[in-house]
Amino acid sequence: MKKSKKEKLQVIPLGGVELIGMNMTAFCYGDSIIVVDCGMAFPEDDMPGVDLVIPDISFLIENEDKVKGIFITHGHEDHIGAIPYVLNQLSVPLYATKLTMGIIEHKLEEKNMMTKVRRKVVSFGQSINAGCFRVEFIKTNHSIQDAAALAIYSPVGTVIHTGDFKVDYTPVFGDQIDLQRFAEIGKKGVLALCCDSTNAERPGFTQSERTVGRTFDNIFADNTDTRIIIATFASNVDRVQQIINSAHKYGRKCVIEGRSMVNIITTATELGYINIPPNTVISIDELKNFPDNRTCLITTGSQGESMAALSRMASGMHKKVRIKPNDTIIFSSHPIPGNEKAVSRVINELYRQGAKVIFQDVHVSGHACQEEIKLIYSLVKPKYAIPMHGEYKHLRAGAEIAKSLGYDSKHIFLLSSGDVLSMDEESAGVTGKVHAGSVMVDGLGVGDVGSVVLKDRQRLADDGIIIIVMTMQSGTGLVLSGPDIVSRGFVYVRGAEDLMDAAREVLNDELSDLTRRNVTDWTQIKSCLKGALSDFVWKETERRPMILPIIMEV
Repeated sequence: MKKSKKEKLQVIPLGGVELIGMNMTAFCYGDSIIVVDCGMAFPEDDMPGVDLVIPDISFLIENEDKVKGIFITHGHEDHIGAIPYVLNQLSVPLYATKLTMGIIEHKLEEKNMMTKVRRKVVSFGQSINAGCFRVEFIKTNHSIQDAAALAIYSPVGTVIHTGDFKVDYTPVFGDQIDLQRFAEIGKKGVLALCCDSTNAERPGFTQSERTVGRTFDNIFADNTDTRIIIATFASNVDRVQQIINSAHKYGRKCVIEGRSMVNIITTATELGYINIPPNTVISIDELKNFPDNRTCLITTGSQGESMAALSRMASGMHKKVRIKPNDTIIFSSHPIPGNEKAVSRVINELYRQGAKVIFQDVHVSGHACQEEIKLIYSLVKPKYAIPMHGEYKHLRAGAEIAKSLGYDSKHIFLLSSGDVLSMDEESAGVTGKVHAGSVMVDGLGVGDVGSVVLKDRQRLADDGIIIIVMTMQSGTGLVLSGPDIVSRGFVYVRGAEDLMDAAREVLNDELSDLTRRNVTDWTQIKSCLKGALSDFVWKETERRPMILPIIMEV
């Protein structure tokens, strides 16, 4: 007992703070660690070629023997996208609700990892014992079904992690958020609340998902003579349900298009989370058998992703669907921060092809606004407030909500990735830092693209490359052929013969000088040629292309 009094509970965000996505938080006590969520983030503009970004789990690998399990709040990519990569390195059990696990299992099947990963489906109200922790799943509402908050019971107190949530009194499918359970736990005393802050800047309440259904009904009623194409998030099963309901009501056949959309809707249908009336959904190949005004396409691409179905339709690259004049196209989502340009580009392309585009009032958020966050705080009454999920401005807005409820700066913690927040009933504070950051995934490579590679890619993108190729005789250092110049992304060679000829002269002069000084060390020769050409190119063009000398030995 004496030892447990000295121990403190540690909360360590490994992602999900100061950025949108990559959510992952470790809770540590004694020899037990549990992890909440395991998400990915989309690459930034300065990460050319990178497919996705996942959290650095060095801390978890170093303490693998202490990690008792990963607990998932819901099935969005920013909370589950890193699971196949993380569980390739960590052998720990995975806990999630039914639909969330169904979506995760599809990912694991694609990576041939089903037999490798220990999994358990958890019901709401059920608790899992993990080391010295007990974790209870609490029903919440979000833009995907089966979203859960977690009550984490530790020897020094209870922490509630909301996951992504909103308060929806009229959900499309299933029950409302279990506010009663939040209140019951709050009455017993809560040490800390880790609260979703994505919408903390927005006043008021988030509208119910059901309001979008009424909007869809109006759009279908107003556009009876055209084909309707609706782009939304693949994981928003309730949104797809409402689109199918409206399409069925107005006698339209639905096509579900886009790989991720098909996968998730198939999983949701198999598990009973979406009800599709008979003969409503058809395959994309059957589309030609029906007139346009009797069809509706539900597709991915609401964020302007270049390879998503709607983007391929807009650019004419889709094999089965072409945009037609007078098509009615609906964007049923808001652009994620950073995606605004990509979305705008797709909208402009659709307008050019004569389509009618609707992108306002056809979306409600899945995240709590200020009044809902206040409601959770009032029910839970935590001692400490820990805003999570969002960029720094969102976390700051979450902190301001806590302040408005009477919390002072000693009881509110704005954490950065890797911060170690140690707490018990007496006190709390950041006591250290663990290694944290982001790992870039490029194709099959995980973590093999670092800052040096990214700088090279950026430089290639900015100024191109010049390759110097020459052949030298081994031993004597006699130049047998070259130097020749190959250029990519620097200048259009056919329009710049004079520049290339002058560059060769510079290299020949430098080689003559090196021969006169009896320089035979290849490293020195490469360095001198690179320096001479770099100075010349800068003087002539004020550009700094990457210069790569290649010497072949004969």
